[in-house]
Amino acid sequence: MKSVIRHLASLPTAPANAARVSKRLPTRGAAPTSHPAPAAHGGLWRRLLLALCGTGVALGAVHAAYAQEPLLPPPAVTSTTIPANGDLNPYGVVFVPDGFPSFGNIAPGDLLVSNFNNAKNVQGTGTTIVKIVPGAKQADTFSQLHATPQSPIGLTMALGVLRGGFVLVGNTPTTDGTFNTIKPGSLIVVNRNGVAVGEFKGTPTINGPWGMTIFDQVNHAKVFVSNVLGGNVVRLDVTVDANGVHLVKATQVASGYPHRGDPAAVVVGPAGLVYDPVRDVLYVASIVDNAIFAVFGAGNSQHDGGKGVLIYADNKHLHGPLALALGPNGDLFTSNGDAINADPALPSELVEFTPQGQFVAQLPIDPAPDGAFGIAFRQIIHGHVHFAAVNDNTNAVTDWNLPFEQAGQ
Repeated sequence: MKSVIRHLASLPTAPANAARVSKRLPTRGAAPTSHPAPAAHGGLWRRLLLALCGTGVALGAVHAAYAQEPLLPPPAVTSTTIPANGDLNPYGVVFVPDGFPSFGNIAPGDLLVSNFNNAKNVQGTGTTIVKIVPGAKQADTFSQLHATPQSPIGLTMALGVLRGGFVLVGNTPTTDGTFNTIKPGSLIVVNRNGVAVGEFKGTPTINGPWGMTIFDQVNHAKVFVSNVLGGNVVRLDVTVDANGVHLVKATQVASGYPHRGDPAAVVVGPAGLVYDPVRDVLYVASIVDNAIFAVFGAGNSQHDGGKGVLIYADNKHLHGPLALALGPNGDLFTSNGDAINADPALPSELVEFTPQGQFVAQLPIDPAPDGAFGIAFRQIIHGHVHFAAVNDNTNAVTDWNLPFEQAGQ
């Protein structure tokens, strides 16, 4: 498959959002066209930019550059992530995978989003996971967790689904929205009905869970968690049955990532994770390093591999990488949180690059900084793949439905 970002960019503007696009165009100029990606990655970049025009975040230059292409309705849906209790600041996003059990409140294809802030916009106090069913523009509450003074809640970007019937979500709470009151938190286990049924906690294993990736084998799984307060990554080997998720062993597989408090982001450190089981490689987005690392052998290692091997450091295109995702074309994707190496001309960017560290493409999801956060792909279904990206600035998530080009692999 060719570049996913270019694929989406070939989609046209949605007429219903044209007014919003025109208001935002002067703030962005023609930035994406200043860093063209390799020609071999063809139409995906164009499709994504033009699809984003439909949600009000791309550039006027895109229309001029590709005006000769036929216009079709963009296969994208943008949904609010604000639940009934008013929680704000969506962080994590994940698709419920095929094979997830029936008879619950979520189903395969649903999109789940975790909220970090409460209705008063206090960071580290959000208690909800929302679900968006395919095609919906309004989020419903899937799970609202109960916070107490002894057990505060602040749900993070660490969000994953086990096909055995459970959702895992990171909890790194504060009491006042600042680093001064941040807690190590926990990894919470939620059942298919949105009820908390378990919890993993205790430092150094769980120390500010900020990002997550799962190698799911139904009745057992490898759960990788980045600890933003410890600067490390742990692998939780777990078993899964009808009664819950059970820890077999916890192993620290990576460490040494710089981490610190941040007045705007609360905390920065190791964040997004991707695990490639075919190559047994764990990819880690290190915000403070402004770089992506590869930890080889992380799926079975019994020792700490340190920071791993630096594979992508690019001050031109990386601005505090947060989430990570592996695309169906084999490329890696990250969202720039703008907490590090911010570029006012290129805020809220998504960046596509190869596992060998070659830049492919980039695009903005919002004209203001700090908007890009969680990103996720769904499995290929009937020749199509879904890609979702959270926009923190608008408290929304966009889900694109793209044809998978077998011939382009």
